[in-house]
Amino acid sequence: MAAPDLLGARAAVLVFLAFALAYFLSALVRAVTATLSPALSVELALQASDLGLLAGGYFFGFALTQLPLGNWLDRHGPRRVILGFLGVAVLGCVEFALATGFSGLLAARVLTGMGVSACLMAPLTGYRRWLTPATQMRANSWMLMTGSLGMVAATLPVQWLLPLTGWRGLFWALAALFVLAMVGIAFTVPPWRKAVAPPTSAGPSELGAPAGYGLIWRHPYFRQMVPIGFVNYGGMVAVQTLWAGPWMVKVAGYSPQQSAAGLFGINLSMLCTFWLWGVINPGLARRGLPAERLIAWGLPLSLCVLLSIVWLGADAGWPLWALFCVSSTFVALSQPAVALALPAEAAGRALSAYNLVIFAGVFTVQWSVGLVIDALAVFGWSEPDRYRGAVGAFLGCCVLAYLAFLRMQLRARARGTPPQHR
Repeated sequence: MAAPDLLGARAAVLVFLAFALAYFLSALVRAVTATLSPALSVELALQASDLGLLAGGYFFGFALTQLPLGNWLDRHGPRRVILGFLGVAVLGCVEFALATGFSGLLAARVLTGMGVSACLMAPLTGYRRWLTPATQMRANSWMLMTGSLGMVAATLPVQWLLPLTGWRGLFWALAALFVLAMVGIAFTVPPWRKAVAPPTSAGPSELGAPAGYGLIWRHPYFRQMVPIGFVNYGGMVAVQTLWAGPWMVKVAGYSPQQSAAGLFGINLSMLCTFWLWGVINPGLARRGLPAERLIAWGLPLSLCVLLSIVWLGADAGWPLWALFCVSSTFVALSQPAVALALPAEAAGRALSAYNLVIFAGVFTVQWSVGLVIDALAVFGWSEPDRYRGAVGAFLGCCVLAYLAFLRMQLRARARGTPPQHR
């Protein structure tokens, strides 16, 4: 990282706040389907698989853009890219507000997902050049904290607003707020200085082509993080943004208002957790504790919690789901770790490629859980048992992904290769 790229404290705070507003809104629009699911189910007669597809449509649109997004970020910089993408998000919110059927809602969700897909990758790409490594880890955690704040806003506040605005009025307001975020970014985020890639052991041919993803996909550290990114990280987001809400209503017997309160508690827990990660991450970096070791130690906690949820069934309410999401946040350390393990000139591609892995996992888990819930009806299972069966299948996939991560980590440790050279 070149010294002239580092931002001063005041400029860094302003840039963070501008990006944080956009990411707050993207998280709110991502998670709002969990709160709106009872109203949308009644109004449009949606099945569980429809809800999964509607929520997953956002992540499908998100995933579609990730590979070109990484190239554009490395080439054109965060400000130009995110402003163009947020314009698409405004259109998606307007289309959702005007939709008259399920197909219109689904198309709007895909469009919105495409539009907000730069809201985290753009700032993280900028932070890779504008901030020191320890500060990058803190900024990443606090960006995720901002996302959790958006998810908190998507629960009880949305539930309170619905009688006043309806879900259509809510999406008109979101479109206006996205425009406001665009104005803030345009005035605060610095222009992108095109960097010359320094010589590396990877060779100039791998980094010289702006569109190249070969270095990213072949990198052993990136590949080590893929299983847990797809299943564990993607599954955590799938639960937080969709399936925790229907579980509370269909299995634990919550009312829609109680479910919204439970989602509020889950997302508030996540907000506090990411704030805490931001506080302690610089200290962990100074002590030389690598992200992969923290993940190996911490992630099994989430597997134990998920097992208890399946076992308890109707007695597993929002506190256990909050504990599952909180204990899953160890895997969030993988995202900045991937960026730091690869050259700064490839930061946009590295982050976008890994984000593609995560959100492909979110889409797959959200839709697959709904499909399994509906499919188990063939065997005459009750609705609560079908939910438990689907979550149990998800637990099995999480265990397999964690074991694959451990296997690759042990191989890397046996070779004695540090992350930045793997």
